[in-house]
Amino acid sequence: MSDINPEVSNEFDEPVTPRSAVRRYLIFGAVVVFIGFLAWGLFTRNQTQPTSGPAPDFTLTLYDGYYGNVGQPSIKLSDLRGKVVLINFWASWCIPCADEAPDLEAAYRQYKDRGVVFLGVDWLDNEADARNYLSKFSITFANGPDLQTKIGPLYRISGVPETYIIDKQGNVRFTKISPVSVAELAAQFEKLLAE
Repeated sequence: MSDINPEVSNEFDEPVTPRSAVRRYLIFGAVVVFIGFLAWGLFTRNQTQPTSGPAPDFTLTLYDGYYGNVGQPSIKLSDLRGKVVLINFWASWCIPCADEAPDLEAAYRQYKDRGVVFLGVDWLDNEADARNYLSKFSITFANGPDLQTKIGPLYRISGVPETYIIDKQGNVRFTKISPVSVAELAAQFEKLLAE
């Protein structure tokens, strides 16, 4: 005779049902995802956005009709040497991006004929939502998607909005990880255009 009470069971005595198997896989999957996010956070926590030095080069394919003062369907950053360049990472689902959109467009209209090029980089978005956003805020400067999220990692972006201003020699001179204002942009542009 066994000393084990037949009315008491533990998790190992329970028969494995499809429902309990699914629950175990879900718990295991959640733990794996959590560990993955933790590892990613530890890996990226010491990586910061560039605040000086050469700007990482990239080619941006622009949305049709959103060529701004670039005037062509794609642009390589290094082809803009000799001009001051603003790079703004944004997304249609980003509320702070919507807050800064009117200021970006106002600054673009003020500086587009003075040698400043604006490049909007739509991050983790779909084209329909992006186009609706651009239309809603009457954005006219050059904008395109970060295809296969290749540009964002070059700048080590941590979210949106993020704005970088590149000088005429191709160096990062201004970084802002939150919405920008016309006044902030004007101060940077005036300084860099005078150099």
